Amino acid sequence: MDAAQPRIVVVTGANRGIGREVARQLYARGDTVVLGSRDLARGRQAAEELAAAQPGGQVIPLRMDVTDPAALRAAAAAIGERFQRVDVLVNNAAILYDTWQTALTADLDTVRAALETNVLGAWQTTLALLPLLRVGRGPRIVNVSSEAGSLETMGGGTPAYAVSKTALNALTRKLAAELATSGILVNAVCPGWIATDMGGPGGRPVAEGAAGVLWAIDLPENGPTGGFFRHGVALPW
Repeated sequence: MDAAQPRIVVVTGANRGIGREVARQLYARGDTVVLGSRDLARGRQAAEELAAAQPGGQVIPLRMDVTDPAALRAAAAAIGERFQRVDVLVNNAAILYDTWQTALTADLDTVRAALETNVLGAWQTTLALLPLLRVGRGPRIVNVSSEAGSLETMGGGTPAYAVSKTALNALTRKLAAELATSGILVNAVCPGWIATDMGGPGGRPVAEGAAGVLWAIDLPENGPTGGFFRHGVALPW
């Protein structure tokens, strides 16, 4: 990172969990972090706590409801007016680890809600910020996915979450192929089982999950694109 020109990094769903930890580590490095959250009050609280805990770059809370196209357009306009570019987008916002369901018993409204946030949310956030990414420095898009979406290893259970992550992986491939000549690297990352509100107790520390996301953020210009990784190691689709 060029200390004279910190990266502009947008992280969705960043008021808690892995998104918050990614924001914290980037802020500690001196990056400018746009801390996106559906609830602006919670985003502001998270940003204030991060800034109070240690010195760093900048952390700026912004309302980013990834299911609301108008809100995303407003967020993109605000970011563009202030910074004129985005260097990294981390599509982290996700919902519904539906351990209580199977494909045979699924409430399809629950499945639709998961698809709306976990896939379409990442998709329309990317489209809203794409003009700013195109003029970014070493631009990267990192989609926070899960091995639960791997077709090769998939079994039963968590249908809304798993199917949505499979679709997010497919979106990653499509975006990477269509942006191949743009200099924008697009990858999906599985943080692993992490002790967060969604992951529940017993998982690995959140800092370890964030490390895999940071790896994808920090890829060199000749780094991979269109891949699916956990801790820098390729996973099967």
